[in-house]
Amino acid sequence: MFALENLVRRNIWNLTPYSCARDEFKGRAASVFIDANENPYGTLNRYPDPLQEELKAKIAAVKGVPSECIFLGNGSDEAIDLVYRIFCEPRQDNVVAIAPTYGMYGVCADINDVEYRAVLLNDDFSLDADRLLTAVDERTKVIWLCSPNNPTGNALQREAIERVLTEFQGIVVVDEAYADFSDARPFRLDLDRFPNLIVLNTFSKLWASAAIRLGMAFASKEIIALYNKVKYPYNVNILTQRQAMKVLDDLRHIDLWRATLLSERAAILPAVAELPICKAVYPTDANFFLARMTDADCIYHYLVDRGIIVRNRSRVQLCGNCLRITIGTPQENNALLGALRQYRP
Repeated sequence: MFALENLVRRNIWNLTPYSCARDEFKGRAASVFIDANENPYGTLNRYPDPLQEELKAKIAAVKGVPSECIFLGNGSDEAIDLVYRIFCEPRQDNVVAIAPTYGMYGVCADINDVEYRAVLLNDDFSLDADRLLTAVDERTKVIWLCSPNNPTGNALQREAIERVLTEFQGIVVVDEAYADFSDARPFRLDLDRFPNLIVLNTFSKLWASAAIRLGMAFASKEIIALYNKVKYPYNVNILTQRQAMKVLDDLRHIDLWRATLLSERAAILPAVAELPICKAVYPTDANFFLARMTDADCIYHYLVDRGIIVRNRSRVQLCGNCLRITIGTPQENNALLGALRQYRP
């Protein structure tokens, strides 16, 4: 039986969070603000809403998740780090993750002094739920899953993820940073089925707002309350909140960008696959793809010399001789293909 209190670090469960100046008059009308030691002059002189309520209401309407089930952070990396700070006792607990996957799960584990157990995917990058669950013990607090996965691009099998959610009584984080490019049903719509589920999402990918550093976590209101308890008071600045509101006010661009990127993805994958220097292009549900090359190191440096930057993943588990390539504009994609066609070993 899932019991949230048993998973949370005792000091966090008993924590009295910092109370922001604005919390004390919440819900009341006010016109004179002389409580927070702010300069009364200027256009950016006031602290932002610490809980981003107006922005969350807009996100809730778009994402189909209640506002009280949304956490907003300084990029998804803040939402990742807070999982460790809420649930994992340093030098005692451990987490389990797939490999290869997004590197920040491991980096945050090291920062928080928590053991990180990496479990290899199958050769086709599919998830072996049995192997993953075998790595779990009584001190495992969290399992990390990224779907569509980075750097492999594929969506993990839904049945395997649901099995992990059902059989593991700790926290399961499903990072859906690239889910907007996939046709799979997002797990954020199933929060009511899985009380141990946290789903991550971001403004950095389809929403074309990487510069504003805004990440999202969707979970039960009880888990979100823990996030809000531990986060720093004003973790999302007012400029970020305002720009996110503008993005959400004009969704036509989002739909156009998605259609264009998916069309470009469908065109570039077979074009790269037919190159003599390409051994395989793997199926992808993201806005990037993984290609196994004849000599990824040489091809990578060749592209760099021509001002074309891709990601060399050759030293990542299961990704030997692989380049990860993001879907760009038609002009960028053509430049890449042109350079690759001219490459000579």
